[in-house]
Amino acid sequence: MRRVRAERFFASNAIAVLVSAVAGGALADSTELGAPDSTGLTPPAIEAVQPASPAPTDASTASSPNSSASTERGAPDSTGLTPPATEAVQSASPAPIDSSTASSPNSSASTEQSPALTPAVAPAAAPQPTVGGEPTPTTAAAAPSPDAPIAEQLHGLADGKFDQIIGNKKERGPIDAFYSAHNYAPLWITDGKPNARAESAIAYLGRVDADGLDPADYPVPDFASLSDPAALAKAEIRLTTSVVTYAHRAQVGRVHWSRVSSEIYFEQKAPEPGDVLAAMLAADDVGKALDGYEPHHPAYVALKAKLADIRAGKAAAGRAQITNGPVLKIGDQDDRVRQLRGRLNAPGDSGTTYDKTLADAVKAFQEQHDLKPTGQLTAATVDALNGRQAGRPIDIILANLDRWRWMPHELGKTYVMVNLPDYTLKVMHDGKQVWKAKIVAGKPATPTPIMSAEMKYITVNPTWNVPPSIAANEYLPLLAQDPTILARMGLNVTRNPDGTLHISQPPGDNNALGRLRFNFPNKFLVYQHDSNEKYLFADAMRARSHGCMRVQDPAKYAEVLLSLARPREGYTEDRIRRMFGNYEMDITFPAFIPVHLTYQTAFVDDDGKLQLRDDVYGRDRAQLAVLKGDERKVADIPLERKENTMRREALALPDSPFLWGGGGRGYYYGGGGDNFFTRLFGFGSQPVPPRSVPQRRAQDRNAGQNQN
Repeated sequence: MRRVRAERFFASNAIAVLVSAVAGGALADSTELGAPDSTGLTPPAIEAVQPASPAPTDASTASSPNSSASTERGAPDSTGLTPPATEAVQSASPAPIDSSTASSPNSSASTEQSPALTPAVAPAAAPQPTVGGEPTPTTAAAAPSPDAPIAEQLHGLADGKFDQIIGNKKERGPIDAFYSAHNYAPLWITDGKPNARAESAIAYLGRVDADGLDPADYPVPDFASLSDPAALAKAEIRLTTSVVTYAHRAQVGRVHWSRVSSEIYFEQKAPEPGDVLAAMLAADDVGKALDGYEPHHPAYVALKAKLADIRAGKAAAGRAQITNGPVLKIGDQDDRVRQLRGRLNAPGDSGTTYDKTLADAVKAFQEQHDLKPTGQLTAATVDALNGRQAGRPIDIILANLDRWRWMPHELGKTYVMVNLPDYTLKVMHDGKQVWKAKIVAGKPATPTPIMSAEMKYITVNPTWNVPPSIAANEYLPLLAQDPTILARMGLNVTRNPDGTLHISQPPGDNNALGRLRFNFPNKFLVYQHDSNEKYLFADAMRARSHGCMRVQDPAKYAEVLLSLARPREGYTEDRIRRMFGNYEMDITFPAFIPVHLTYQTAFVDDDGKLQLRDDVYGRDRAQLAVLKGDERKVADIPLERKENTMRREALALPDSPFLWGGGGRGYYYGGGGDNFFTRLFGFGSQPVPPRSVPQRRAQDRNAGQNQN
């Protein structure tokens, strides 16, 4: 029995010595690797408390009298630092610790969280050294963030309750992903109060009427009246939603182009909600960051300035102007309230609170002036109170400012700008106009589309290839009456590889496209070209084509473009004219030139004067109807339209009297199925075989080049 007790005694002492050696060695390592803190004490390095696996200990080392294990456990050493207790580092099978969770300031985890957002919940602290048995001041446990309750509420809102605040389904997921990536820390709130980021965003959204938008569309919360974490969390998401919605509309338009006409197409993409919020988080100036989503083209800036001038115009009947500002609703404070109360003879005190009595007076005024009776003081209400007309020119300017948002916000160093209602074309380079010409645009029944594309080459002596729909509807009925009529009209008839007939007009002075065609392939199959009807350029109203644009001086236009696209090759107007003949040839552009087809019914001319043009295609009317009608709430959501390809091909029909004998249009043939014309021309009579490479290249080159 005594022998057993002795064995246990020696065994326990050996274990104690062994453990003390390990602890002492770890402490020695920590003093070698760690850097002293502000107290002069050395915190434990990551390796001191995070061994990958315990190293085997030599028995001789454990029993050495000079070993660090000889230090009495729990007693301070010469530095006053208390070593970790044996139990803190002794385990049967220690689990490895992920280095990403370490509290070392050099750990990569310390850089994952953006410094602009405070983590909602502080991470658990690693074991800390003590002085005299007490924690050192630099290693005290971090206090939880005061915004942690708000973060907890945001996390709860993300669990299906975001739907109650975020109306756009497509935005919910990205917004939740942003907050989730930041541990649901609030973006707009710090220490339970709106931060500078929030104040800047709220101020900016309150003055977006300067860009022709309505501040009422971007409501902001009143943080000052909130203290409950749940209410603050909802206010946080409401401000986030308004910021994301504004960025979307500022970049691509308050009214999506698809809701105005099928003759419009732009590829401008709305910013992703997560990217918008990340930009707000990183921005030094949130107002400047939000303004970056608006266009900044000089023409847009000039038109925006004219809007401000009109709104700040002389007051009707000598009355003082009511200045523009944020939309006012019941409970808001604003210095304009006193003036507004006097203008409407509304009872009340002399304070600056927008109360219910004043709101009722505003609502009555709105009803009398055909404004939306909201009882809120909107920009349109201010305009009416100041005696300005609601329809012209303010509404026209608003429509034009929004159309600028549809376009690429960077137009290019060199580009072509067409203004359809003005019937003009400009070539711009380095911000300066280098050439301007008159154009003939599409008729109201066959309008020229609004879009942006890239000019890739010029065709000299173009061939006009008649689209199948025009051949079937326009030329085949004539051919049925007179088999020689197409030849007498100067048209060639050939057979395609699939057995169908192809009708074309060869190059020449009487070609419907003239001698030059400017090609920027697009889905509408339109382009710019010469004309054999020069007299049309003398008319003030030049909406006379089937959709393509005829240029008044195409040879000069070609010279200007080629001087920019191929500046070292000496293309002049005379050289281009010497190329006229019977053979089609292409001059390609090494770098494509953007072509922007715009619809500017309001613009500022070179003399700084506001110019207004007729709404020849009804685009203003349609756009304002969407903005003011039942579609307003969904106006920025794209509308899917079925494209009318037959109508699109009908744009190719030339207006040349040479083809029609005095301008006659012939008659339409609308038949289909198996009949004389389908059997003759092969339309719909047999499947089309796959195109060979040469056929595909030839047809692709002509794609978009068949219109007039």
